[in-house]
Amino acid sequence: MILTIRTDKPDAEVALFDAGGKKQFDYTWHADRQLAKELLGVLRDQLANVGADFTTLTGVVVFKGPGSFTGLRIGITVANTLAYGLDIPIVATDGDSWRADGLKRLAENQNDRLALPHYGAEANITMPKK
Repeated sequence: MILTIRTDKPDAEVALFDAGGKKQFDYTWHADRQLAKELLGVLRDQLANVGADFTTLTGVVVFKGPGSFTGLRIGITVANTLAYGLDIPIVATDGDSWRADGLKRLAENQNDRLALPHYGAEANITMPKK
């Protein structure tokens, strides 16, 4: 089972595909500022709805950006942690066909080992007030 994650905008997306590429679920919700709090629970619940759990994952595809700094950071951190902890491959992709490109790369046995974000611009870091 291959998990896909996209968290670059207020509406987060997760989906699960079997080894043959058949979609098991595709779930989008308005996570906005609750993403860090909700993402793992949503993943757990959506996997359970199709009789799966984290240990059934065989790969992860994650959207690398550009997009929201915080959203990408949270989604990519979760994706990297799952891939590392479960010892499964991970690929980071972008563009309109990010999901299809990622599934293809995993089918070709590619593995980024560590997904890195592409924010699309330099970070806008403000100076502390004190």
